[in-house]
Amino acid sequence: MGYAAAEARLRAWMEGGAELDQPAPLGRCVSALTKINEPAPFGAHRSTMTEHGILLTDLYELSMLEAYAAHGMADTAVFELFFRKLPPARGFLLSAGLQQAVAFLAGMRFAPDDLAWLRTSGMFSPAFVDDLARFRFTGDVDAMPEGTVFFADEPVLRVTAPLPQAQLAETRLINLLHFQTVIASKAARMVLVAPGRQLVDFGLRRAHGAEAGLLAARASYLAGFAGTATLQASRDFGIPAVGTMAHSFVQVHDDEATAFERFARVRPQALTLLIDTYDTERGAAIVANLAPRLAAQGITVGAVRLDSGDLAAHARKVRAILDAAGCPAIRIFASGGLDEYQVQALCEGGAPIDGFGVGTSLTTSSDVPALDCAYKLQEYAGRPRRKRSEGKATWPGRKQVYRRCHPDGTIAGDVVALLDEPTEGEALLRPAMRNGHPVPGLPGLTEARQRAAASLAQLPMGLRGLAAGDVRVEISQGIREMAARLDQATARGRPP
Repeated sequence: MGYAAAEARLRAWMEGGAELDQPAPLGRCVSALTKINEPAPFGAHRSTMTEHGILLTDLYELSMLEAYAAHGMADTAVFELFFRKLPPARGFLLSAGLQQAVAFLAGMRFAPDDLAWLRTSGMFSPAFVDDLARFRFTGDVDAMPEGTVFFADEPVLRVTAPLPQAQLAETRLINLLHFQTVIASKAARMVLVAPGRQLVDFGLRRAHGAEAGLLAARASYLAGFAGTATLQASRDFGIPAVGTMAHSFVQVHDDEATAFERFARVRPQALTLLIDTYDTERGAAIVANLAPRLAAQGITVGAVRLDSGDLAAHARKVRAILDAAGCPAIRIFASGGLDEYQVQALCEGGAPIDGFGVGTSLTTSSDVPALDCAYKLQEYAGRPRRKRSEGKATWPGRKQVYRRCHPDGTIAGDVVALLDEPTEGEALLRPAMRNGHPVPGLPGLTEARQRAAASLAQLPMGLRGLAAGDVRVEISQGIREMAARLDQATARGRPP
């Protein structure tokens, strides 16, 4: 369904004249939609996020590049990005951030002001800095498409490129893929425990910086949220913009009825009124009294919002007040410091709440703000490489992840195998870049959102709640034998 059709159905639902099938593209909307755009195809949207250049990296990346240059080390290298383990509260992760990662690699170059700063910094030789002016990424990238469920120890992205190029990509690739994967995985948990309810990102104001707020809006929408309160995320990514009103709007008026009526006349579309500024139930009664008068003038109150107190108890009382006044079509939307555990409790407890605004816990992933993510060398100059650091050993070689499913379509388990090792199952890593350019038809946000919904539907029942379940990830015999050969060679003091 296109977004124009979705908006029409959404407004019909808000006015009580239609039912929304579940799952619907926008779910059950109970907040005011201020703008709906069709998400732009890959690379087509113009992001106005703060532009970050190639120097958004660690010093040691350029230090290694200078050493590589000094010794002529530019053979093909293979790096893979993976997550070593899942935290106790997570049974799966949801891939996100590939679109930004590919855009970064495609535009990877040193601008004149970057080169000027490097020259004046005195940290690198003039000849090396001069060579950086010709730096471009010319390699290949294979990755799990955004919206793919995955598990620990599985490569989600593989970079094959001349060593300096693959090396310099490390810091920003981790930065982009790690953050959005953290947020998408957090959002997916909320989507799973609140079926049939609309979820909206309210988190920009407490996000850890502007870019984090924008990318959190994108990642949560990818995972199944219906929209975001962040206008720039709507402009940059085509995410439905959703908003209500603040308590301050009510406070600057002498009484709630005047505040509600003035707001309704200026913002009549998909109207949501905040009723807990002074007394929640009294606010509900004011809305119930005002709604018929507004309806006679063609203005429909779509929803009321609760933002404080015992949300379940208030929702039940508000529902009773609205129903008794003949306003059963007015929906109830809740916000105020919510996380997935509170959302689950409200839904399972039967609270008559139609949607939730989630902020801080989402955009900071407050219970699990970071994951053990790494980007490691697997092959150089045609030979496999293996890191043996204590507690951080890697599996060598170019790898693919194969997924096997039960007859009902749910995930049975994954196998990580060498790229040329015959293995049954669906291959999850797919071409994303070739020769430094994005592959034609690389999925954008709309397709990633659809894939996420399908991928989450494949989860076994044990992974659809908030307790961590278990899916077996098998490391193939070919990888284990390769690792054993490399370990033996290292023990004898020979090159791997």
